[in-house]
Amino acid sequence: MLVVERLLPLLREAETILLYHPLPEEVDVSPLLSILSGQGRTVLLPRVTGRTQMVLCRYTSEQDLAQGPFGILEPVGELFADVAAIDVAVVPGMAFTSDGWRLGRGRGYYDRFLAAAPYIYKIGVCFPYQLVSEVPHDDYDIRMDTVVAP
Repeated sequence: MLVVERLLPLLREAETILLYHPLPEEVDVSPLLSILSGQGRTVLLPRVTGRTQMVLCRYTSEQDLAQGPFGILEPVGELFADVAAIDVAVVPGMAFTSDGWRLGRGRGYYDRFLAAAPYIYKIGVCFPYQLVSEVPHDDYDIRMDTVVAP
């Protein structure tokens, strides 16, 4: 729950928040799903739709989730297209640097999405051992605004 306690102050002003449903090796932010939706905020989750594409869906309850192609619980609810309304994205990764560079899983789902919406405040979430001094990055990689580790 420590990561949730660290994230809540960063999400205080956000009305529309992109979260993720964690893989076993990712930081569990799932308690935020019910906390934020219970506060009447718009909570979004990504759903993989192709080799390199994802769409966003509204999360309202656990009933909105089904197992996706990578074994990740993904939303099956209403699609959300108003990207301009998103205030904050909470993003997982394999590794992060303290200055916000992120190493993802290699398909570029988040990098492509965030490149099209540079105004979204980006919070990288990782375990302490995933904080490293350097990760490879290129022009198409998107830097996080802040990184939180429990």
